Amino acid sequence: MMKSKIAVLILSLGLAGTASAEVSPEDAIKWRQSGYAFMAWNMTRIKANIEGEFKQDEVVKAANAIQAIANSGMGALYLPGTDQGTGWAKTRVRPELFSDREGVGKVAKAFNEEANAMAKVAASGDLAAIKQQFGKLGGTCKGCHDDYRVKD
Repeated sequence: MMKSKIAVLILSLGLAGTASAEVSPEDAIKWRQSGYAFMAWNMTRIKANIEGEFKQDEVVKAANAIQAIANSGMGALYLPGTDQGTGWAKTRVRPELFSDREGVGKVAKAFNEEANAMAKVAASGDLAAIKQQFGKLGGTCKGCHDDYRVKD
């Protein structure tokens, strides 16, 4: 629970533009796009293992990677001015992400909690519980995409 509060605080600080290092908007966009791409790959790894041949060690590795990103303070990469621009590609973040602190805090906290739970459940090896937790984790991703990401 404390980790979730810390993640929300870090996200809030990032949104306020108080990142400790000088980061260009383009680099901030690149780094967060890279983080999300890495998480997507790891979500795909988990999905492949729960829908196909189950390999617990692969699920654990992927869940731990997602948990690490969730706890990394990536919210600091949402600097003022990064609602527009290009990193590896044009950013798809909606301007509302920068103005809806309460809503962003809720989705960030939910993602962090479910990512931490995913790592814990993956370690258990209980396939039914892993499937259930994977759905919860994916739901937090969808919730953020629905509210704060430009639709394709």
